[in-house]
Amino acid sequence: MPTAAIITAAFLREAEVQRAALGAVALEPVLITHPLSTLSDVDIQARAEEALPQIRTVLVAR
Repeated sequence: MPTAAIITAAFLREAEVQRAALGAVALEPVLITHPLSTLSDVDIQARAEEALPQIRTVLVAR
């Protein structure tokens, strides 16, 4: 099943460790700018727009 795991750039290393530990090396994370939790709705929308091209690439490439 095509999957897009979306993470903030601050957690890239942790995502790589988990991906390797779980044997999911083919899973390419979608990176967005950190932080996310403290943003306004408008800023969250901007992060979604930032992620969209990467999500399309990840999902179509599978």
